Amino acid sequence: MTYWLQELQQKRWEYCNNLDAAKRDSRTSPTPSDFSKGLVAKDNPDLSILSQNASAERARNILAVETSPTDLVGEQAASQPAPVQASAINFSLKQWSTEIKNSMSSLRKGSNENRKSVFYTTEEWELLDPTPKDLEDSMALEEKRKHLAEGNKGLTSSAFPFDFGRVPHKARRPLKDMIASSKNRNSSDSSLTDWCSGSGNRLVSELQLKYQSQQEELEKLKKDLLSQKELVRLLQQTVRSSQYDKYFASHLCEGVPKDTLELLHQKDDQILGLNNQLEKLNLEKDSLQQEVKSLKCKVGELNEQLGMLMETIQAKDEVIMKLSRQLSECEDSTSSQSGAINSPTATSTNKELQELDRLKDNLQGYKTQNKFLNKEILELSALRRNAEAREREWQAKYTSLEAKLCQIESKYLILLQEMKTPVCSEDQSPAREVITQLLEDALKAESSEQPEQAFFKPHLVSEYDIYGFQTVPEDDDEEKLVAKSRALDLRSLSLSENREISTGVKWENYFASTMNREMICCVELKNLIRAGIPHEHRSKMWKWCVNLHVKKFKDSAIPGYFQTLLQKALEKPNPASKQIELDLLRTLPNNKHYSSPTSEGIQKLRNVLLAFSWRNPDIGYCQGLNRLVAIALLYLEQEDAFWCLVTIVEVFMPRDYYTKTLLGSQVDQRVFKDLLSEKLPRLHAHFEQYKVDYTLITFNWFLVVFVDSVVSDILFKIWDSFLYEGPKVIFRFALALFKYKEEEILKLQDSMSIFKYLRYFTRTILDARKLTAIAFGDLNPFPLRQIRNRRAYHLEKVRLELTELEAIREDFLRERETCVEKRDLISDDEEDS
Repeated sequence: MTYWLQELQQKRWEYCNNLDAAKRDSRTSPTPSDFSKGLVAKDNPDLSILSQNASAERARNILAVETSPTDLVGEQAASQPAPVQASAINFSLKQWSTEIKNSMSSLRKGSNENRKSVFYTTEEWELLDPTPKDLEDSMALEEKRKHLAEGNKGLTSSAFPFDFGRVPHKARRPLKDMIASSKNRNSSDSSLTDWCSGSGNRLVSELQLKYQSQQEELEKLKKDLLSQKELVRLLQQTVRSSQYDKYFASHLCEGVPKDTLELLHQKDDQILGLNNQLEKLNLEKDSLQQEVKSLKCKVGELNEQLGMLMETIQAKDEVIMKLSRQLSECEDSTSSQSGAINSPTATSTNKELQELDRLKDNLQGYKTQNKFLNKEILELSALRRNAEAREREWQAKYTSLEAKLCQIESKYLILLQEMKTPVCSEDQSPAREVITQLLEDALKAESSEQPEQAFFKPHLVSEYDIYGFQTVPEDDDEEKLVAKSRALDLRSLSLSENREISTGVKWENYFASTMNREMICCVELKNLIRAGIPHEHRSKMWKWCVNLHVKKFKDSAIPGYFQTLLQKALEKPNPASKQIELDLLRTLPNNKHYSSPTSEGIQKLRNVLLAFSWRNPDIGYCQGLNRLVAIALLYLEQEDAFWCLVTIVEVFMPRDYYTKTLLGSQVDQRVFKDLLSEKLPRLHAHFEQYKVDYTLITFNWFLVVFVDSVVSDILFKIWDSFLYEGPKVIFRFALALFKYKEEEILKLQDSMSIFKYLRYFTRTILDARKLTAIAFGDLNPFPLRQIRNRRAYHLEKVRLELTELEAIREDFLRERETCVEKRDLISDDEEDS
């Protein structure tokens, strides 16, 4: 029971110390998240974690309950015999009974003044209630400490209601008195204690009393001397100031303006005040130095006394061992001589010994329990202080937010009132000023002019999101305002989702259920992934999904396959390397991991693309592959991102999807047209009516799996399902995007406005939960067999069209060779080459 209580106590302590202002740290998860992968993992978000208190840790270590040295836990540990302390032989029966009485005296009814509270520590000390005089001294010292603390408000105080390192010396009982009292308490135990507590101890105690009385008289004399010195100093200052004023008034005041005289008087007062303060500080410094010296002397004396006591204890231990051996020999000889005659006496002796063992065991249990409860009190006090500090922090943040809300609401009401009933002309209207002020406040950058308010200022929109994408552009004010509004909407959605049951809890439960077995594909896992993988688990799950799809490729590859390809790419020139270098900085310029040539992501992106170009020379490199790899590298290491690209190109997508002809991409656009006419017939008819070719927009969605087409939160939720279920997810979300904005598109009545809206409408979709519900709910049924059949059908048609185009091209080339007038004509391919 003690073992499990300690484990629960330790877990609670770690959990509460790792709490931050928003959510609990992932380190308390039963399955620690894999944060060693990907570029996103290198970022360290600023979490307001409360720092652990040093005095709290020290107190917990002092009161730590010792456990069994074995590694057994549970029933095995409980079945082991109770550990017996080596110092148990140093206690006599009378001493055990005395300490039991002392520990039980706190439970008696009566006035609190006559009670003794016994707290056991590892040194077996007995802390008694201090005398009234000691209480007065400790209160005086506490008052002095409070005055010092008021001058140092920036310092943090201890999180405990009492501090082991700062308890006043007179408020506790001296170590030598404790040991002397232990000696006196045991004076009647045996002849050994009589030998140790003779006339020498009485002489020492008398000398100690005389020394303490002399010390008290000396302290009183020092206090009187200091007060007299302070009085003399004040009188001297008064005399000097009066002489100075007299001299100043008689000699220097003639012909001087009155304002100048007042200014000089003020300066003189300031100088005198500063001199007084300086003298006080010097006196305080001298007193502190004297106190330090006296404390050092006391520490030296205590060390010497401790050494002497240790030698005495060692000598006592040797005598005790010798007497114990003699006693055991006497008992053995007596028991052998008595034999069967003294059997009743032996039985009673055995019962007494058993009773003694039982009492010892009970006493040890009470001590352990007392120690555990003391530690529990300390921890609860510390946790309460930390909770109060967090509450104060949240209260300050709430007050700051409420103040800002009141300011904005006030300006908003003024604006509404002016718009409703204008009181002056349009040029002189205050609405213009209010609107201008609101825009300036919205676009104003985070300033560091007031650092004292930075702790309470709410950071609703940061410069980059958790994936490294820039949230607000730097140049255009209009775009900046729209981007900030979009970021605030996303923040509002995430906060409203956090109020409901989080998917993170479901993921924690799932990982806890799979700790002792491998993860497998199942309906529960598919539903969890469709709801979105939490940020802290995405690296682990993406790697698992990729390995699930490329297991046969990795098993057949040689060890170190990726490094071999990379070495080959670095040693030999590659036709695709030139185009790869051109596209590196154009991949994700709005992401801080790929924004400059020195960014960490650029080199990793180069390595993965070069290695893949050697693995698949038929494709080499196609524009679009760079974006796929860049997204994968945010959560995966280089080799895992390489296999992720292999999964997308060679497992998910049809052949010729990323080749020069982009045959597979063209086929998917025709399949998507068929699905749109089937799932969204009104929208399809609307596009046909105004002859809008929406495949010009959706082609890029399929090629790069919505990278740079939707907001980052939705993008990574799409990728979660895509890496688990495959390319069917792309069709689902492409249709879901159109269904999400179907009514808005149907309101547009000309082809130009429709096409212009289609170019940006996906960036206005922010509710990932609603979009996911449409993709996996409203569009069902969605069989994969149907997509495969339509792909096969359109593949033949596209191949026939390409064959016809190739025949037309050949006819054109032959006609150009035979006709002199057409020899100057060239095709687009020849112009590019």
